[in-house]
Amino acid sequence: MTINYSDEYNTEFDFDYNKIAELVVSETLKQEHFPYDVEIGISFVDEDSIRELNEQFRGIDKSTDVLSFPMIDFSDMDIGDDNICEMYGFIEDDESYFNPDNNEVLLGDIVLCIPKVISQAKEYNHSVLREYAFLIAHSMLHLIGYDHIDEGERVVMESKQDSILESLNLSRDC
Repeated sequence: MTINYSDEYNTEFDFDYNKIAELVVSETLKQEHFPYDVEIGISFVDEDSIRELNEQFRGIDKSTDVLSFPMIDFSDMDIGDDNICEMYGFIEDDESYFNPDNNEVLLGDIVLCIPKVISQAKEYNHSVLREYAFLIAHSMLHLIGYDHIDEGERVVMESKQDSILESLNLSRDC
């Protein structure tokens, strides 16, 4: 697994953000039976930067906590199929999904608004580490095809997020 970081915020956490990201990414891929090594990007930005990205890509002129930019279009897939080979098998048929230097699937990018990570941790009365891990789990699920546009999708994503964080002992009271 490769995680490429871009820190436009000069972020200082009191935990090893790289280790936590690796744990969350690995656990997400494990629980979802994603059969490939992956490469992702994680960027740390301020509220103005994420607001601009949100406006540019989603047409929403306000800041948000996290944005996900998947490199693979899973929209035609029935996410949650029991047949993982069928669900993810199309990836190996297209070499453009792979980084030729390391043969990892280019899954996409995660953009985290660090001021929102910190403020939401306070708002929800848990640690910054837990909020950071939650947002990465949430974004990883987006990168592999999940969404929460309707109520059914939201329930599925929330359950998966909780499962990922619980397996890493990062429950809400952490």
